[in-house]
Amino acid sequence: MRVLIVDDEPAMLLAMKRLLSSMDGVELVGSFQSAQEAVDLIQDRDVGVDLAFLDIQIAGDDGLELARSLRSFRADLEIVFTTSHTEYAMDAYDVYPLDYMVKPISRNRLTQTIARAVRQRSASSDYPDGLSSNRLTVRGLGCFEASSKRAGAVKWISKKSMELFAYLLVYRSRSVSKIRILEDIFPRMPLKNAEVYLNTAVYQLRKALAAHGFKEIVLSAQEQYRVDLDQADVDFIQLEQGIAELPEINPANQAAAIDLESKFTGELFENKSFEWAAMEREQLALKYESFAKRLASWLLAQKRYSEALFIARRMVFRNEFEEESNLLLLNILGAMGDRQALYNHYEDYTQLLLQELSLQPSEEFRWLYERYQ
Repeated sequence: MRVLIVDDEPAMLLAMKRLLSSMDGVELVGSFQSAQEAVDLIQDRDVGVDLAFLDIQIAGDDGLELARSLRSFRADLEIVFTTSHTEYAMDAYDVYPLDYMVKPISRNRLTQTIARAVRQRSASSDYPDGLSSNRLTVRGLGCFEASSKRAGAVKWISKKSMELFAYLLVYRSRSVSKIRILEDIFPRMPLKNAEVYLNTAVYQLRKALAAHGFKEIVLSAQEQYRVDLDQADVDFIQLEQGIAELPEINPANQAAAIDLESKFTGELFENKSFEWAAMEREQLALKYESFAKRLASWLLAQKRYSEALFIARRMVFRNEFEEESNLLLLNILGAMGDRQALYNHYEDYTQLLLQELSLQPSEEFRWLYERYQ
């Protein structure tokens, strides 16, 4: 695991360097006090970096902007934010970090994060039985893209062929009729014209995937179409299956649960104007949110406050009005004994409800706040 550190505090930088340098399997490739030095290193293609520890507030620089900049050069770079405060900018979540750590950072806590990064990278790159060279990797969370180790990113011939592939993927290997496809992907278009466009899109899709060895992944018979998922690894399908396999979180599956939560890197087909995807997007988001709240509550019960806090803040960032997430966050801050953060969150939520909805927080919310005062 090749690691980079950026922190403008010399003492913190030295402490992190000492901790990381003493860990097996960790190679420290850079430690800097400025954002530009880190960017220069990442731009050097001869230097591999797997994981970056970034202080959110760097003197003269913005750690969040640095994270975005580093990701623009290395899309697969894992980011861990470090800070001296439990209160930090919600904008941190739009770069989907692997973790968030409150200083001072213990060796045990750092070891857990490194192990999580190793598992994350291993899960995304290793496949059984030597199949890694002949599988299609599809990302639908936070974007929509497909790639293979054989030929890199799939180059879509047209937007409709790309949309057709996304559409078929949400059916998870089930067949969908031609009429249904025409209604959803080519709405308001004359039937004859739509049929011609569909045939063209299917041809273009198969041609694009053929360069990767997956021409036969799109199957058709009796005016029905489906995708053969035996040849593909699809992130949103794996997330949904993983959640279904963890109805209860316990010490035996805690690591798997934490890894699974981190795989939600954005909304389904984010920034794609697929009208037919609205319900699927909402259903997947609800499944993720329910799972994430269960995990954060379990971590809170185990007194793993920083991990619980990280997830709870993600939930509030997703829906700042939703009371359950705000209650969970308030409970975590109270359990941590951070009275300033507790007060700030209570005031922020109260003002938000009043200004935007002309409402007061519930009795339960007020009672929980007073309990920790």
